Amino acid sequence: MILVSTGRVIADAGSMTTDLAKGSDAVGSVFAVLDRYTRIEPEDPEGNQPQTITGHVEIRDVHFAYPARPDVVIFQGFSINIEAGKSTALVGQSGSGKSTIIGLIERFYDPFKGTVKIDGKDIRLYHLRSLRKHIALVSQEPTLFASIIRQNISYGASDKVDETEIIEAAKLANAHDFISGLKDGYDTWCGDKGAQLSGGQKQRIAIARAILKNPSVLLLDEATSALDSQSEKVVQDALERVMIGRTSVVVAHRLSTIQNCGTIAVLEKGRVVEKGTHSSLIAKGPSGAYYSLVSLQRRAPQSSQPFN
Repeated sequence: MILVSTGRVIADAGSMTTDLAKGSDAVGSVFAVLDRYTRIEPEDPEGNQPQTITGHVEIRDVHFAYPARPDVVIFQGFSINIEAGKSTALVGQSGSGKSTIIGLIERFYDPFKGTVKIDGKDIRLYHLRSLRKHIALVSQEPTLFASIIRQNISYGASDKVDETEIIEAAKLANAHDFISGLKDGYDTWCGDKGAQLSGGQKQRIAIARAILKNPSVLLLDEATSALDSQSEKVVQDALERVMIGRTSVVVAHRLSTIQNCGTIAVLEKGRVVEKGTHSSLIAKGPSGAYYSLVSLQRRAPQSSQPFN
């Protein structure tokens, strides 16, 4: 009896040792990531801390490839000028560099060569966290937290924000009516990554968050691409209100998303091949790159064919 009990203890101890070893390896992997060196440090105290910016963006002679794929060159000598207070749409086939431009403006990455400037100053000379206070990003899959709607809207805004401002932001984002129709209203639990909400509802909450932040630069990266046509119209109406008077960079999915933008830039293989308004680019006819993209979309069933 004693031998059997002792054997079980030894077996259990061996199992625990194995589990502890696995746990130690897992913790080691976590700390390896946390301790990893990064060239871009948001908490670096150095750099210019602007109280306001106009939002003039200039990308000049940029060379870039993603660190994980250094052999796949995205830009070689890429340049574009984005006017302050106006909307610029970026269209083109997949891999042309549209979303990379968004990442460079946010300074998720630095180019290998060339400069990204905001208000005439190299983006690397700014205090990064201070600069990002003036920039808002609404992406295809918005980041919502396991919290209530009110907290998701106010995330990233000033500590002084009040209920009235949250509601006004929701109204501008076409979100207030659906929120008010929920049993718990603004106290409704969103779930992990907004799992309790539809795609259109999540996008409108993300837009309300951007409005509350009152950014000088608004970045829209495929913000309506995952929505059905009805949800897209509601979200697009909200976006067009938010874009007024702000520097807005729109990565396009459907024609309806970008035809009202002040400037449309067509990208091919990491360079701008055309630039102008919707009407001026369409006027170029079948020889134009933008005309070809629009024609492709219009031939698709229900005009649902995306540019990329």
